[in-house]
Amino acid sequence: MLLLIPLLPFLGFLANAGFGRRVAKSVSGGVACLAMLASFAVSAVSVWRLTALPALPPGARVVDQHVFDWISSGEFHASFSLRLDPLSAVMILVVTGIGSLIHIYSTAYMHGERDAEYARYFSYLNLFASFMLVLVLGSNFLVMFVGWEGVGLCSYLLIGFWYVKRSASDAGKKAFIVNRVGDFGFILGVLLVYGRFGTVDFQAVARAASQVAPETAFGTLSVMTLLLFVGATGKSAQIPLHVWLPDAMEGPTPVSALIHAATMVTAGVYMIGRNAVLFSHAPETLSLVAGVGAVTAFLAGTVGLVQNDIKRVLAYSTVSQLGFMFLAMGVGAYAAGILHLYTHAFFKALLFLGSGAVIHALAGEQDLRRMGGLRKELPVTYWTFVIGAVAIAGVPGLAGFFSKDEILYRTYAGGHTFLWALGLATSLLTAIYMFRLVFLAFHGERAQAEPDSRASGLRSPELATSDGVARQSGEAAEAASPESPATVHRHVHDAPPAMALALIVLAFGSVVAGYAGLPHALGGSNPWERFLAPSFEEAQLQPDAGTGEAAGGSERGELALMAVSSVVAFTGIAVAAVCFLKRRDLARAVAERFPGVRAMLLNKYYVDEIYDAAIVQPIRLVSEHGLWRVVDARGIDGAVNGVGDSVWGSSAILRRAQTGSVRAYAASFFLGVVLIVGYYLW
Repeated sequence: MLLLIPLLPFLGFLANAGFGRRVAKSVSGGVACLAMLASFAVSAVSVWRLTALPALPPGARVVDQHVFDWISSGEFHASFSLRLDPLSAVMILVVTGIGSLIHIYSTAYMHGERDAEYARYFSYLNLFASFMLVLVLGSNFLVMFVGWEGVGLCSYLLIGFWYVKRSASDAGKKAFIVNRVGDFGFILGVLLVYGRFGTVDFQAVARAASQVAPETAFGTLSVMTLLLFVGATGKSAQIPLHVWLPDAMEGPTPVSALIHAATMVTAGVYMIGRNAVLFSHAPETLSLVAGVGAVTAFLAGTVGLVQNDIKRVLAYSTVSQLGFMFLAMGVGAYAAGILHLYTHAFFKALLFLGSGAVIHALAGEQDLRRMGGLRKELPVTYWTFVIGAVAIAGVPGLAGFFSKDEILYRTYAGGHTFLWALGLATSLLTAIYMFRLVFLAFHGERAQAEPDSRASGLRSPELATSDGVARQSGEAAEAASPESPATVHRHVHDAPPAMALALIVLAFGSVVAGYAGLPHALGGSNPWERFLAPSFEEAQLQPDAGTGEAAGGSERGELALMAVSSVVAFTGIAVAAVCFLKRRDLARAVAERFPGVRAMLLNKYYVDEIYDAAIVQPIRLVSEHGLWRVVDARGIDGAVNGVGDSVWGSSAILRRAQTGSVRAYAASFFLGVVLIVGYYLW
């Protein structure tokens, strides 16, 4: 049954790509949704069969499906095979479950598109899910790489879906190129894995790595895992390859939800978890993973404080939460990292789809400064969005509390005090910027403000139809003559049924999903760690990384840390309420007091500008003035044109002999005879 899981969405892609433009929207949307729901059903049955066999010990609960022999060259053999174990079981349920809700939501959100564009959108969405399922089900590095590159392709197609909008097409190219940088490291890492272990199968690599002593210095395993981590930083948007993810907001909002919550950005975290044994034997790399994750989480959180585009706030929130996941992986808390991946899928999909409902209600408005007072007019959107915000802030009782607190606890218990403090500070920032968003969008009064071109992100996703008539579609922002906020807000309406259904289901998941990891300190047994233990058992080199009680920790200590993180969450919400609900002048006063800091955060620490000056412009200069004007135009073109000029010149001389005059030909013939005879006589 495993092959059906990625195959069903792929068949949906083929159907819509081939025939979608010839059928009604309800048919193309229905085909895409049914393909995802069927894949989810098969996934659920497969996971149930994996876990419901009492005769099998936990370590033996693995299902392999050999599809076909793929590559065979000399001693190298690689099959296209799929593997279901506890780790991939979690991932396929997340991808198909959350993905199905996003597909259903999209049927209403994208209804303004023409039939052909509507079908194209759903074909891309199905293909995206199919490649992600191949990625997580692949039993070896090469099958994973097929899905790895496939989701990169689909991100380019979906981010640049409104391709006639320059900013959207540029964002798609940026995502594609930045990910290729990371993929270069990933490919080198895979080659080094094969060179060291003679196989690319995950289980075989794990068995071989477990027989090797952990490195005490930077060695071959460290280089190998570092190269794989470079690939993970590209896919999961970690420093320094994080710059593509905020620009991915140019795509339709459901695409943002799919990329940020259930598919592409979680691939890097999953890859490290899949190779936990390998990474656990390279402690130098693990330290780097933890450090990069913590720093990324904190810096992205600071940028999220000042963004005015509702989707960009959530984009930087995703970068920050991914940093938490990498922090967990770096300190060896693999199950905690996957738990946060799982809970984050619910509340981040909820928040993005909630922002899409706001944008949909306001005819494309995305600037938080031009919102406000929507609480009573959008009750379903408001209450579900608040649940998502409370969950991500880490308020006790909701999903984000359990997963984030587990990461912070494992970090502290493992002796990484500085990283724990950085993670705690990031939690405070998360609560502040999320409730800043809630208060600015849903509370207070509506007020017009001049959009900040650097931060607002307002652009018009107009598409040109086949007859050349420009029109707005889907997430249409301001037209050529932007409506005033008062005019826009007259059209306010809450989420239609398909969108509301997705929001309510995700809100429920944002409340209950974390209880799968209920810790011992709160009277639970942490069934999440027990379930995932077979996938990580050979990687548990440190007591704090395994199941049960962490080294140096205690239930009392864990409760104390929970209390600290809870106080931090409530403090962040209170700060946001004071600064952005009760006394907005305080926020303005702070911004005016520190204009340099505000400008730096608005411009995202000038990372894009640094890359442009240090990488893009030098490459452009060398390409334009060196490779193009000198090598191409003068060298290659000069050589080709020179050959042509030589042939033309010689043919011009030969043409003179072809006069068409019989007398000239006879005279030439006579002269030739005289010269030849004279030569022989002489």
